[in-house]
Amino acid sequence: MRLWFLLVLAVCVPAAAQQAAEKETVTLEEAVRLAIDRHPDVGKARAASDVLKGKIREVRAQALPDVRIIADGARARDPGLLNSSGIDKFPPELQDALTPTAVNLFDYSINLKQPLYTAGKVGTALRLASVEAEGALVDVDRAEQDLALEVVKAYYGLLWAERDRELVAATQDQRKLHAEMARTRFKNGVATEVDVLRSEVAVANGAPELVRADNAIRQARALLNYYMVRPIDFPTRTLDEFPEKPWEELSADALFQEAARSRPELHRLRIAEQSAAAQLQLAKAENRLRVDATAGYGIVSRLPKNLIDSLYRRWSVGVSLTLPVFDGFKRSGRRQQAVANQRAAHLERERVEQQVRLGLQQGGDDLKAARETITAARTNVGQAERVLSMMQDNYRFGAATTLDIVDAQTAVTVARTNLLSGLHDYAIARANLLWTLGKRPWE
Repeated sequence: MRLWFLLVLAVCVPAAAQQAAEKETVTLEEAVRLAIDRHPDVGKARAASDVLKGKIREVRAQALPDVRIIADGARARDPGLLNSSGIDKFPPELQDALTPTAVNLFDYSINLKQPLYTAGKVGTALRLASVEAEGALVDVDRAEQDLALEVVKAYYGLLWAERDRELVAATQDQRKLHAEMARTRFKNGVATEVDVLRSEVAVANGAPELVRADNAIRQARALLNYYMVRPIDFPTRTLDEFPEKPWEELSADALFQEAARSRPELHRLRIAEQSAAAQLQLAKAENRLRVDATAGYGIVSRLPKNLIDSLYRRWSVGVSLTLPVFDGFKRSGRRQQAVANQRAAHLERERVEQQVRLGLQQGGDDLKAARETITAARTNVGQAERVLSMMQDNYRFGAATTLDIVDAQTAVTVARTNLLSGLHDYAIARANLLWTLGKRPWE
């Protein structure tokens, strides 16, 4: 009975309801993994890699025998003999006997063609396909790394929006608390109406800030959901904090050597140079001797009953040699293109290497600036909070005005925002630098 109940439940419950619900709160690493597993850009790169795997099999087939079974059936009438010269000199009775009639012709055979010598053309084509397949795998790595960087930026963007919303809400709570204090003091006759109005205006001005902060969270969350291939309005929340891991200071040359070993773009360009060299060798092989072995075996007969009679069999064995002599400079044009492609691949690698050096320099500068911003902002936050506390105490005893409180609150908000921005900028700069080095940007 229990088994039947489980079977009915499995059929009736929708498949989507049977799946485990996704977590709303995710870590940065979980977000990256979800995006890499789901995002179409990575899927397209993997599909391109599979296409080149099939290309390798296609090219390898050029070195293997080509075996085909061919069967034909035809009915024809050929008056060729009647059109031959001298037919008019034949006796009339012989001419009447030569009247053509339609006949059937059946043929089936098995044919084989095997390359014997291609001047390295097949081997070069195989090497070229293998190089391109390796490049496709690198393209997958590059797609995953580029997507990971975008996910990291989106994740830290949502984290910043959430923390900024907390700061705005805390500031608004302080404004409301001070407004209530001002109203109380006004009722007791120890504060002016101007103080009350100023505090209420400050509260009113904070309302749009909360609206903008909420909107920033929605937009940042939508972007992160897009990369993780979730519904755009899915209530995703962050779990990690901004990293403050120290960065190991290395020389520019050491950083570039690390990037040269790990950066997918540079690896792909080195593969492109190898591919261009293989294409040049392939173009040269087009101008050389080719030797193929051919063989065929089959039966030809007018009557279907003779298609199993060995008397009507036919066979052939041969060797064909092909030596290109002149093709209107087609092959020389291919060589010229291959040489140009090789030079272009080399120049592109040099350009990207310079771009990587520039990215490392800029990344290091951004990281250093963000680190200094964090240090200065932390000191400033402590001082601004102390000033606000002092102004609040002074206001209770009538030694400060609402304007002093508002200024102190603004200073605290600016200091906290600067600290939050510094933490965000440091996390982004560190992720960019890791990406430039060819490492995982969420480490």
